[in-house]
Amino acid sequence: MKAKNGAAVAGERRPMVSRTILLLCVCSFGLGMLFTDQFGTTPDLKSPVVVQRRPQEGELQIKSEDFVAKTKPSDDRDVMGEVTKTHEAIQYLDKSIATLQMELAARRSTQELLGGTDGVRKERKKAFVVIGINTAFSSKKRRDSVRATWMLEGEKLKKLEEEKGIVIRFMIGHSPAANNALDKAIDAEDAIHHDFLRLDHVEGYHKLTAKTKTFFSTAVASWDADFYVKVDDDVHVNLGALITTLSRHKLKPRVYIGCMKSGPVLSDKTSKYHEPEFWKFGEDGNKYFRHATGQLYAISRDLATYISVNQPLLHKFANEDVSLGAWFIGLDVEHIDDREMCCGSETDCEWKAQAGNVCVASFDWRCSGVCNPVERLKDVHSRCGEGDEAIWSTSF
Repeated sequence: MKAKNGAAVAGERRPMVSRTILLLCVCSFGLGMLFTDQFGTTPDLKSPVVVQRRPQEGELQIKSEDFVAKTKPSDDRDVMGEVTKTHEAIQYLDKSIATLQMELAARRSTQELLGGTDGVRKERKKAFVVIGINTAFSSKKRRDSVRATWMLEGEKLKKLEEEKGIVIRFMIGHSPAANNALDKAIDAEDAIHHDFLRLDHVEGYHKLTAKTKTFFSTAVASWDADFYVKVDDDVHVNLGALITTLSRHKLKPRVYIGCMKSGPVLSDKTSKYHEPEFWKFGEDGNKYFRHATGQLYAISRDLATYISVNQPLLHKFANEDVSLGAWFIGLDVEHIDDREMCCGSETDCEWKAQAGNVCVASFDWRCSGVCNPVERLKDVHSRCGEGDEAIWSTSF
């Protein structure tokens, strides 16, 4: 009996346990749904997280729309304007670089000039201007005419150099042969007048450009001057007027002063001024670039130093005055056209002198100098000269 009752009780308990477990599962599921309901629903637009995000998204959208609104298609005129500005900036930089290179070359040359080949420091004499009078072996009578007119002699020449800083020398090279009679004659003449600057240059008519380069290099090595002047020995010069003219440009770093011109490039081989390299200047009938006439011109210290430093690189055209102008093309150089440096010797200089406007230099264009200078230079001096005391009263 007991066994049967026990089995019956056990059989009754099994359904109760199953129902209890099922009820617990249902309750657990219900409680789980209660606590996890928020994860299965659509986010509330009023949620603090969503509210915080919306202004940021709006700000990004506004900025994006603003950027799109401000973007405009490029204007051709604006583009061309920018191109022009860029081109001008490049030109300015090119000029600045050229100027700096020239100044650097001048400084380097100065250092080289101050230090000799043996390491001994060279002392250059200070001067306001060094005037080189171009002359030849056969031009002794011309030199005597110059000495008797506008150029001072002896103690006066020495005083002019010491008190005024005005150095005047006849510049001449040497003959092809050593100890030639021509060289000995110049040595003898220099022993009397002490007014020559001997150049390491072989004399010759077609070598004038090379002679000019050598003159500037030699002068720069010997004198630290504000200006360097080249003049021919058949030109009349008023020293007082020349110094006054130069003093007006003393504070300018790179000046090139003279009577500027642009003569025709002559391809005719029979012409006295034939240019073998005429083709470099374009078609027939073209003109040279601006340059000063070769009778008289002045350049400032930096330009003379530039020539000295770059001698091997400077190209020589057929004519000396054209070559000098070519050396300054592309540099930051001020060209000063002064017509008082090329007055005529017939009536032009005389009329100006009577009006109180004395010419710096006078010569005849048809002769590229004073015609028959040995005979006529004294006459030109008497009519066009400024007076012997003018140079001493000039201040600069």
